[in-house]
Amino acid sequence: MENIFKSVLSTDTLTLPQVVICTISAVVLGFLICMIYMFTHKKIGYAQSYVLTMVMLPAIIAIIIMLVGNNMAKAFSLAGAFSLIRFRSDSGDPADISYIFFSVAVGLACGMGFVAFGFVFLIILGVIMILLNHFKFGAPAVTYMTLKITIPEDLSYQGVFDNILNTFTSYWNLRRVKTTEFGSLFELIYDINLNNDTDQKKFIDYIRTLNGNLNVTLVLARNSDRF
Repeated sequence: MENIFKSVLSTDTLTLPQVVICTISAVVLGFLICMIYMFTHKKIGYAQSYVLTMVMLPAIIAIIIMLVGNNMAKAFSLAGAFSLIRFRSDSGDPADISYIFFSVAVGLACGMGFVAFGFVFLIILGVIMILLNHFKFGAPAVTYMTLKITIPEDLSYQGVFDNILNTFTSYWNLRRVKTTEFGSLFELIYDINLNNDTDQKKFIDYIRTLNGNLNVTLVLARNSDRF
């Protein structure tokens, strides 16, 4: 078993076959990671650019590790170069970030020559992710949302929506009240835990009967009122 995990980079001097083996292995592992990602995210969707990134990232990390090797001067120079790069993107799902670290770890394993270790790591973590996704591990029994209700200025909002919220939610809290349209309208912003079996259209329709058919907005994010 020890020979299985022995590094293919047995010397400090890289040879072309070693580079080819490690790079191809990193690409294959990256492709398998993105397949696992697409399988676990097929219901909620994903971006093609993100999938392509996971294919490329292990090979990029692997070649960087092979070039740096044990040379500390190169390592510090490389760290300085990366410090000049800034990534500008929307904040994504924390699970997406974990897949990036997944790809980086596999790339490090291939770059150091431990290709078999990378495959074993991929199999173990990949199976765990698929099983957790299949059994919906960690899925909450309720949906945490932000509700915004627009009401006319002559409507007394205190207690007017309490019965509806008590019926369709397991928890609600009026977080903010503000005026809009030069004081002609009020906006009520609630934090709610909407029951998963709730018909959202029916929920909104009940609210519309009380707020004069003005705007009602549901956002699938807690503490998000920038909409």
